[in-house]
Amino acid sequence: MDWVSIIPPLIAIFIVFWKKEVIMALLMAVLSSEALILLTSASESILLAPISSIERVVDVATSAGNTRILLFSLLVGALLAYIRDSGGVTATVNWLTRRGIANNRRQVGGLTMLTGIVIFIESNLSVLTAGIFARGLFDKFGMSRARLAYLIDSTSAPVCILILLNGWGAFVLGLLDGYDLEESSASILWGTVAFNFYAIITLVIAAYTVFADKVHGPMAKAEQQLDATQSSLSAAPASKARFMVVPILTMVLSMVGFMFWTGDGVLSQGSGSKSVLYATVLATVVAYFLLISSKQFNHQRAVEIGFKGMGELLPLVSIVLLSLTLGASLKILGTGTFVAGMVGEYLPLVFVVPMLFIAGAIMSFTTGTSWGTFAILIPIGVPLIQQLGLPPSLVIAAILGGGIFGDHCSPISDSTAVSSIASGCDLLEHVRTQLPYALVAGSLTLVAYFIASLIMIG
Repeated sequence: MDWVSIIPPLIAIFIVFWKKEVIMALLMAVLSSEALILLTSASESILLAPISSIERVVDVATSAGNTRILLFSLLVGALLAYIRDSGGVTATVNWLTRRGIANNRRQVGGLTMLTGIVIFIESNLSVLTAGIFARGLFDKFGMSRARLAYLIDSTSAPVCILILLNGWGAFVLGLLDGYDLEESSASILWGTVAFNFYAIITLVIAAYTVFADKVHGPMAKAEQQLDATQSSLSAAPASKARFMVVPILTMVLSMVGFMFWTGDGVLSQGSGSKSVLYATVLATVVAYFLLISSKQFNHQRAVEIGFKGMGELLPLVSIVLLSLTLGASLKILGTGTFVAGMVGEYLPLVFVVPMLFIAGAIMSFTTGTSWGTFAILIPIGVPLIQQLGLPPSLVIAAILGGGIFGDHCSPISDSTAVSSIASGCDLLEHVRTQLPYALVAGSLTLVAYFIASLIMIG
């Protein structure tokens, strides 16, 4: 299919920036992708593209992992509504302020970032916990939800790919285990930590925005034009902090337990999608019973609040579903493989690692998946290590960093949508305000890989 395989993601990105409409952009991208797939089939008519698109959505929804992501995204809405309408958010903010733990913007930003770093087990859990925890604090101190979305998005994946004692590490280790290399897979993987320049630089820039209390570009404008509805999200009168603290602690601690359980006692082998869903269900149930036990809400009112919360997130859940659908369609179309092929076979050695970083960024940006990028590019990168004698950890780090970079920039990424859900920020606002920071980090990373290649490869 060659170059035409990149048309669907380009259509999506064009419509997003032209019409500012994500769902329409994703629908058109899925439709065009299915039309291109049908063109390669001599027995099927291109007129069946709409039917094929519907079936692709159905196929995606029948995947256990995808269904868990969708259920988790819906239940987050109920959980958020419970802790908000109970007055738990306001009470927790008041408690933290009285204790001097969150008395200013720097402390609030630092606490949010620390929360994301500590919960390195799973990126969605990190984003969700930090986002829910910090919403009320950001509102109280006049900090935009766009800044919150940026902070949690730029903490979760970089931390997960640096610490590696989680599903991310297990996934990459599994990809490397199939190759005969001089170093062990674990040794190569741990060696990537020092060379994962994008993750490191992204965390440094995020820390700068926290401790300097400065934001720039579209983010600064978002701070000046805070949406009047933002503060209303936590407007319920203060009750007890336990209405927020207990469900969040339940979610975090049970997530660890479920990771051990699904991994047969090995944390890094646990299922992230199962554990996040189970932990969110348990936290939502706990929040429901806290509401009922308070005597302020009856069962009917609690159910009404829960469904209202889920309804508030339906547009974003639809975006997650369509993003997953587009990713599945593009995989069949071969978009990722085509982008990977752009790395080329005749590059000077010092350009191979920087180009792998660029290829990873383009691939994850156009397909909306970092893990899919790893799965395609690592089998391309490892033979280069074997044949050209390139430093294994440097090559793998460039692939991992490129995948995260493109994912941070992509408006069709499901992780971008989850960050928007967790922070309560509009998806396009999050993409628009985060993009300059990601591009700065990506540019510095590209320079760093070129210098490292000059030093280590010559």
